[in-house]
Amino acid sequence: MVLAALALAACAPGPNPDVGTPTADGSPAGFWLGLWQGIIVPVTFVISLFTDTVNIYEVHNNGNWYDFGFVLGLGLFVGGPFGASRGRRHS
Repeated sequence: MVLAALALAACAPGPNPDVGTPTADGSPAGFWLGLWQGIIVPVTFVISLFTDTVNIYEVHNNGNWYDFGFVLGLGLFVGGPFGASRGRRHS
């Protein structure tokens, strides 16, 4: 139990010191960029395995709105709340 608790505690996220700081173009990523990056995350993930210049998550974001857009976009890609129920129907 102690080992499981320690492993879970090690996976806890920490604060992002770059929240609210501008990117190279002068503004942090917002909801719409989070939505787009959530939709394209499967492709971006594969590319990020082979290069150090591509990340799946923009750390220079405006906080909760970017996160909401990212999760919403990811949910749209995987089928949303109804994606798991599209399996075979039994009568």
